[in-house]
Parts: sequence; structure tokens; C-alpha cells
Amino acid sequence: MMKHSEDFKREAVRIALTSGLSRERVAADLGVGKSTLGKWIAHYRPTDLVAEPQADLARENERLRLENRILKEERDILKKATQFFASQKS
Repeated sequence: MMKHSEDFKREAVRIALTSGLSRERVAADLGVGKSTLGKWIAHYRPTDLVAEPQADLARENERLRLENRILKEERDILKKATQFFASQKS
């Protein structure tokens, strides 16, 4: 079992509370279990909750991530369509 530093745990909690991502996603991205992350949050959670401006930023980041994913999918579809129609000319 891997022992994580206190700094790693605090940073994981900060990410989980401010990123706008689900705890499952944060835990998977960091390579730790969801229950482990939950224990860290219970232990290291700052006494003051996430400030409203931070929460707004987290929501905006999540919205932009979603928009970026959609735009990438649309771009990929257009690339495939362009290749298809270019091959039809020959």
C-alpha cells in the first residue's frame, strides 16, 4: 500500500472541493480509492467552506470543460466528413 504525503492529501482535498469534478473522477485521476479520498476530505477539510467566488470558478471550469469536449467531438466529425467527401471526388 502506498503512503501519500500530507501535502498530497491536502492538495487532493483542495482539488476535490474546488474543481467542480465528481469525487469519483478526482479519486480516479489521483489513483486513490473514493473512500480514501472521502476520509481525507473529512480529515483535511478547511473549517471555512469553499468561498463563493471559488465555487463560481469551479462551475465555470466545469462548463468550459463540457463545451470544449463538445467542440472537439464536432471538429472530429467534420474532419471525418471532409475526408469522406474528398475521397468521393477521386
